[in-house]
Amino acid sequence: QVQLVESGGRLVQIGDFLTLSCAASGVIFGTHVVAWFRQAPGKEREFVAVISKRGDNAKYSDSVRGRFIISRDNKNTVYLRINTVKPEDAARYYCAADRVPSDFLAVVAGAYDWWGQGTQVTVSS
Repeated sequence: QVQLVESGGRLVQIGDFLTLSCAASGVIFGTHVVAWFRQAPGKEREFVAVISKRGDNAKYSDSVRGRFIISRDNKNTVYLRINTVKPEDAARYYCAADRVPSDFLAVVAGAYDWWGQGTQVTVSS
């Protein structure tokens, strides 16, 4: 059974930084594209970043490009570094993986089959 578990969410101040983690079990994570999405209260889930299987390619949404960095280790964890936190970064962050080991870096939620429960990022001023 595949499980994705996010962690690292916390209360942060504007301008701060934090790193979220997504740990997988039940799957060899390195054979799958992994993405991060986020959802704020009252809003739809939105794409944040996606990383290739080997970690050598990534895509970002326009709203986070230049501030967020997605990376992965050679085990079963994908990270999302959030720099210079803004109020609009407050959301629940989810990682997701495609069941099919492809190379396509999808940016829509419907492309992903496995999801974690999310980790909450709260931003204070």
